[in-house]
Amino acid sequence: MEKKIIPAIIAKTQEELEDKIIKVKDYVDLIQLDVMDGKFVSNNSIDFDFKLPGTNCGFEAHLMIQKPERWIEKHYSKVDTILAHFESCEKPEEVIDLVRSKERKIGFVLNPETPIEAIEQYLDDIDQVLIMTVNPGFYGSSFLPEMLDKISSLRKLKPYLDIEVDGGITDKTIGLVDKAGANMFVSGSYIIKSSDVEKSIETLRDIVGA
Repeated sequence: MEKKIIPAIIAKTQEELEDKIIKVKDYVDLIQLDVMDGKFVSNNSIDFDFKLPGTNCGFEAHLMIQKPERWIEKHYSKVDTILAHFESCEKPEEVIDLVRSKERKIGFVLNPETPIEAIEQYLDDIDQVLIMTVNPGFYGSSFLPEMLDKISSLRKLKPYLDIEVDGGITDKTIGLVDKAGANMFVSGSYIIKSSDVEKSIETLRDIVGA
């Protein structure tokens, strides 16, 4: 399976959003936008009517928000993939159908406390699963090694599914989640706060053979 290194963007303003995208856009082909409403998680990010600068990158939206359907209806055209927290989906089937109707890819995100079994019935209907390896909402949260078993279990259950991980992914942890079975690796502060973004991305790529 193809492996990808994906920078995660947290931004409070349009200017900050553009600055961070420009910082990484030449070194990756996929960027994650962290959307937070201050309710589902305690932080706020990209909770405005944003515009994306021209790039050759694809974009996925990680929706850490209540009622993701509202965001999807308004902003779906700006991104290629929509990742909704399963915990925020009152009717998961309707979220899947809505995203499919917009001709976008759909994935569910699982908080650390949410078991794989919660989404098992939907695995054939979605494109990927994002397993949080931290409690979501901020850059720089501590990696939770107990999530490695969760990744391994999902990989055994679905050998060809795109399994993404997000949270505390650095040069010290990416090898662990790679070995557990993930193939998409989201890194926020390790990349965005680096003094040499290109080198940091290459370091992560080298470790997992991406």
